[in-house]
Amino acid sequence: MQSRWSDDECRAAVARYRARGASADLAIRTYTTRLLGSDPELVLHGGGNTSVKTRVPDVLEGSVAVICVKGSGWDMATIEPAGLPAVRLDPLRRLADLDRLSDDDMVLMQRRMLMDPAAPNPSVEAVLHAIVPGAHVDHTHANAVVALTNQPQGGDRARELFPDAVHIPYVMPGFDLAQACRTALATQPRGQGMILWNHGIFTWSDDPRDSYEAMIAMVDAAERRLARGNPRPFRAAALPAAVATAADVAPILRGAVALPGPVEGRPRRFVLAHRADERILAFCNAGNAAELASRGNATPDHVLRIKRTGVALPAPEPARLDAFAALARERAAAYAADYEAYFARNDARVGGGRRMVDPSPRVFYVAGVGLFAAGPTAKEAGAAADVAAATIDVIARAEGMGGFRALPEADIFDLEYWSLEQAKMQALVERPLTRQVAAVTGGASGLGLAIARALRAEGAEVAILDRDGGALAEAARGLGGLGLGCDVTDAASVDAAMDRIAAHFGGVDILVSNAGAAVSGGLLDLSDAAFRASHDLNFWGHHHAARAAVRVMRAQGTGGALVFNVSKQAVNPGPDFGAYGTAKAALLSLVRQYAVEFGGDGITANAVHPDRIRTGLMTDAMVEERSRARGVTPHDYMRGNLLRREVTAEDVAQAVVHLAQARASTGAVLTVDGGNVAAMMR
Repeated sequence: MQSRWSDDECRAAVARYRARGASADLAIRTYTTRLLGSDPELVLHGGGNTSVKTRVPDVLEGSVAVICVKGSGWDMATIEPAGLPAVRLDPLRRLADLDRLSDDDMVLMQRRMLMDPAAPNPSVEAVLHAIVPGAHVDHTHANAVVALTNQPQGGDRARELFPDAVHIPYVMPGFDLAQACRTALATQPRGQGMILWNHGIFTWSDDPRDSYEAMIAMVDAAERRLARGNPRPFRAAALPAAVATAADVAPILRGAVALPGPVEGRPRRFVLAHRADERILAFCNAGNAAELASRGNATPDHVLRIKRTGVALPAPEPARLDAFAALARERAAAYAADYEAYFARNDARVGGGRRMVDPSPRVFYVAGVGLFAAGPTAKEAGAAADVAAATIDVIARAEGMGGFRALPEADIFDLEYWSLEQAKMQALVERPLTRQVAAVTGGASGLGLAIARALRAEGAEVAILDRDGGALAEAARGLGGLGLGCDVTDAASVDAAMDRIAAHFGGVDILVSNAGAAVSGGLLDLSDAAFRASHDLNFWGHHHAARAAVRVMRAQGTGGALVFNVSKQAVNPGPDFGAYGTAKAALLSLVRQYAVEFGGDGITANAVHPDRIRTGLMTDAMVEERSRARGVTPHDYMRGNLLRREVTAEDVAQAVVHLAQARASTGAVLTVDGGNVAAMMR
C-alpha cells in the first residue's frame, strides 16, 4: 500500500474548508479522513472513524478543549466538516474512568457533551479516541490487518509483525473496548499504533500526516507479510461447458430471497448487486465454496450488511435453469431455518427479548457467475456486495497463509443485535416503492421522464430506456438510475436492455411501456411504410417491452406490474390519426390479453389514457396551431375538458404510480384527460 498524500491537494482542501468556516485543524482532519475513506482496502461504507483534538470558541468559557470525531451516519470517503462534531474532551475522557457504563447510557452522555446540540451522534468509539494520546487519531478496518489476525495463530503473527504496537484481543466496540484500550495504553504508553484483533487498527500522532503515513506503513507491512503466502489458495471445481449469465441468474435469486409481505400480493423484495472479478470467481468456483461461505465475517460489523454467512450454489447451466431455481429456493429456505435456530440459541444465551431481523440470506456465491448481494435499495445492495468482496479478499489472504478463522458466532450475534445498531436499522424509513425496480420506455424526456421521476420519488430503483443518447445520460444522472439505449421496435434491443436491468438490479417489478409517437395523415394518404412504422412503435414496441419484462417477472416469481400508455385515440379516434389510433386500439387489446394470460402469476396489466399533455410531442407551437384552428386561446384549448383544468405530465405520472401499486386491479384503464365524455370507457 502506498501513501496518497499530496501537499497540493491538502492545501487546496484546507483552503476550501476554511473558506466555509472550518478551523484549520478541522479542515485538515476532513482532508485526511477522506484520504483514508477513499481506499476500500482500508474502510467500506461507513466503517472506520477519525478524530482531532483541538479547541473551539465558547461564549462562556472563551475556548473549550474538544475532540472532533466522526459522527454517526457519515462516510469517511465523502465526509464534510459537519460530519466531525465537536465533543467536550475532558468530560468525555472521564467516562473511561467509570467502572461500568451501558452503551446506551454512553451514547446519551456523549450527546450531552456535544458543543452543537443539533450535531449527529458522535461515534460509539469516541471515548476510545479521547484517551488515545495523539491529537490526530485514525482508525480503519484494513483488509490486510484483519486477514492477519483472523487466523488460528493470528494474534501471535500480529505481535511478531508489530512488536511495538499495542495489541487488543477482540472486545466488542463501545465502552468495554474503550476500557480495554485504556488499560493496555497505560501499561504501554509508548506503543506505536494499536492492533484490534479481528477488528482493525489505530494510529495516532500530533501531526496529521504522520498519523496517516503510519497507518499506510503498518497496513503495507501486513500486506507484504500476507503476500508471502499462497496467492491461489482455492482449488477450483469443474464447471459445465456452458454457464448461464448474471441476467439469467439474478431474477431467480431475487425471487429466492423475497419474503411474504404483510399484505397479500405485496412481497418484501430485495434489490441485488452483482460482482465477478478474478478473485471473486476463484472463491465462487472453489470446490469447498459452501464451507468457505459458512466460515463467518471478516469483521463483526460486516454482519449488519451480509449476515454471518452466505449461500454457495453450483454453476447454473442455461438448459437447466429450472433445476437451478429449485436448488436456490431450497438453499435459501434452509438458510432461513438455520438463521432462526442461530437467533434462538443466542437470544436465549443473552436472556431473551431480542427481535429477530428477517432470516433471508444476503449473499449468494454462484460458481462461474460471481457473487450476488441483496439489500433494500441499490445503494445498500452495492454496499453489501462490496463488503462480500472484501470478505473474499480477507479469506483468500488468510487461507494462503495460515487459514481463515472468524470470531465465534456469539460475538457476531452480540454485535448484530447490539442495541445501538438495531436502533439505526429501525430508524430506516422505506417509501411505498422501496425494494422495487421499475423500467420506463421513452424515459429520457417528456412524459416518460416525469413518470420515472415520480416512481423514483416513491422509492423505486429506475431504469430508463430511450433512443436519445445525450438526453438519456443526463436524465439517468438526475434520477440516480440506469440509462439504457434501446429501440423498442427491435425485439433484440429490448431483450438486451432487460438483461442489463436484471444484471444491474436483479430483475424488474414494474414496466411502464410509454415509448410512442403520433403519426398523422389520412388513411388514403399515408404510405404502407408509414402505417407499418406506426404499428411497429405504437403496438409492437409495447409487446416487445412487456414480453421481455414478463419473462423476468416470472423467473422472480413475485408478481409485477405492467402499465401501458395507450391514449384516448384507442377509444375516441380522430380524423387523420388512423395509423396512430388503430395501433393504440390494438395496444388496448394487448393490455387486456396480458392481464388474462399472466394474472395467475400475480402480474397486473393496466393502462392510462392521457390527452393534451405538454411534452416533447405536444409542443407549445403545436398548441398554438391547434388553438388557432379551433378559434380558442391556448389557455382554453389546454382546458377543453369537463374540469376546465390543464392536465400535466405529473398528473399522468401519479396515475401511473397508482396503477403500479394497484394490488387488486388488472385490465383496467385510467383516463387522465380532465374529463372527456367521448373518451370515457364503456
